[in-house]
Amino acid sequence: MDLIQYLAIGASFSFLAFIARLIFKGRLREEYAIIWIISSAILIAFSFWRNGLQVIADWIGVFDPPNLVFIGAIFFILIYLLHLSVVVSKLQEQNKTLAQDIALLKEQLKSGKQH
Repeated sequence: MDLIQYLAIGASFSFLAFIARLIFKGRLREEYAIIWIISSAILIAFSFWRNGLQVIADWIGVFDPPNLVFIGAIFFILIYLLHLSVVVSKLQEQNKTLAQDIALLKEQLKSGKQH
């Protein structure tokens, strides 16, 4: 193994440990950590299997292996952005409902104090 491979393996495991630390401290929820854990696992796999990208690119029919990395990254980023858009839409609806409920409760408190 070359020095760069050892560095890649160490960096990949360090990134996975960092993600685990964020989860245990409660700073990253498990549902959002899945994509980071999968990314770390892929990095670890390609750190050990140096020809893996070439093999997969040949199998899929991609001419240049680094292009496969960009295609995969763009695809996963789009999926993740769609997931975050769904989560934000749901939170926006919950926020609107909560604000309406608070306004109704305030109105009830005002009308109760006047009587």
